[in-house]
Amino acid sequence: MRSLALTTALLTLGATAFAAAPIPRPAAPLDIVDSTGKHFVLSNYKGKVVVVQFLLTTCPHCQAFSQLLDKLQAEYGPKGFQAVGAAVNEATPEMAKDYHDHYAQAFPVGPLNHDVVYTFMGMSIMERPGFPQIAVIDRKGQVREQTSSAMERQPLQDEMHLRALVEKLLAERPVSAAVPPRPVTASAKP
Repeated sequence: MRSLALTTALLTLGATAFAAAPIPRPAAPLDIVDSTGKHFVLSNYKGKVVVVQFLLTTCPHCQAFSQLLDKLQAEYGPKGFQAVGAAVNEATPEMAKDYHDHYAQAFPVGPLNHDVVYTFMGMSIMERPGFPQIAVIDRKGQVREQTSSAMERQPLQDEMHLRALVEKLLAERPVSAAVPPRPVTASAKP
């Protein structure tokens, strides 16, 4: 009986270690520094629809996806869209710059530590994700869709799916500055 309880507990723990992060959820803080030293802080994009691509500089799937993001940045950028790339294969600033110059000319790319990706995506360190890993963040700073750690092609990598999601999120009301409440005046009693 005790053995059964221990086995059940370990299986439950193992299953939760690979459980996907809840969607929607607030996007975790993220700061990507490009090869020039410029910081691209995710919270600075509040009010925009943001696609974050975690990539490997040598990955052909990542390169193709970055070229798609280049097209989307040109098309949707004026409407409130922003793509951001993070090279996570122990890339140096020079590797990230070279990748940017070849595949992601319309958006910033900088190197980033693997641990940051796991935290941001809500993954367990036990997972070995396929790449690119993608997160789509709405105008309010909420992660609305993301890839899983599975190695197969995922819906966010499909241009039609990604376009439909971006267009839907761009159509949502932009975040506006908080309007201060009107002062309440007390009426005088006779």
